[in-house]
Amino acid sequence: MTSTTPPAAHDARVHKTTEFITAVRERVGEVVVGQDVVVERVLIALFTSGHLLLQGVPGLAKTLLVSAISKTIHLDFARIQFTIDLLPSDILGSEILDQRTHEFRTHRGPIFTNLLLADEINRAAPKVQSALLEAMQERRVTIGNETHRLPTPFLVIATQNPVEQAGTFELPEAQLDRFMLLHRLTYPQPEEEKEVLRRNIGLGVRREGAGAVAKTEFDVLDDAQVGGAEELSLAMECVNEVHVSEVFMDHVIEVVNRTRNHPLIELGCSPRAGISLVKASRARALIHGRDYVIPEDLYDLAEDTMLHRIRLSYEALADGHEPAKVLQDLLRETVGE
Repeated sequence: MTSTTPPAAHDARVHKTTEFITAVRERVGEVVVGQDVVVERVLIALFTSGHLLLQGVPGLAKTLLVSAISKTIHLDFARIQFTIDLLPSDILGSEILDQRTHEFRTHRGPIFTNLLLADEINRAAPKVQSALLEAMQERRVTIGNETHRLPTPFLVIATQNPVEQAGTFELPEAQLDRFMLLHRLTYPQPEEEKEVLRRNIGLGVRREGAGAVAKTEFDVLDDAQVGGAEELSLAMECVNEVHVSEVFMDHVIEVVNRTRNHPLIELGCSPRAGISLVKASRARALIHGRDYVIPEDLYDLAEDTMLHRIRLSYEALADGHEPAKVLQDLLRETVGE
């Protein structure tokens, strides 16, 4: 807590933010089953103005989850399906000649939104990926001779399929580094998958004129919000008041530096990794009802903030070493000292 914030006012803001977080998770849970960790990662990204990359096979409710959160927090939402023939102007927008006035007018692309879902980002050509990632970093775009600021808040949630690589362009390390978090989704547990089936069976049919169509999970979404820009801004202020100890920062610096000097790692983490880890830890602490970070935050978020920023050497990969295992060993050596 900052010294300029009265304790009573601070407690009231934290209480309101806690209620907001609980309401968001409950509302999303009505639509999406067993994705509590992913919801937490999206909230962390929202509360820290970061960007999130979700990696997982199709069918794990990534699009449904993002849509549910955008409706729950009353955010403008847009989705771009990345394909090989996509152009930068399809994302950013372009200047169009008005035949009546003979003047150019700006047509804004789907990037002018609060929450942008970039579906299968690795299917687009590098030029398109670069256009999006530049906008993510600078939060503004240039169309013609004019520069336009993006809405506030602005968050990109990108997805990529880790299995099917035909017709894809792998994101290079410099572009991956711009994502604050990369979360790897797994299949649901059997009891969770059974609940998914049970809910799907009960969806029923929607009448449309003389015909009908089977309902999907997207039909369950409604426009009732539990909060908006004010609650989101309040949450961001509360995150900024979460205490980070010198010891915690020393641990972060130590583990980041060890990735740069490890014999199995060819490319270590950039300073942005440490910044992302501290920011994400503060947000996670708030979500879990604390006003201070603890080593558990570092352990829980290290893989999502650091793993996509390191690359093992060819020799290490040939010997069967896995990046996640190497990172976990680094964490134990650092925090366990």
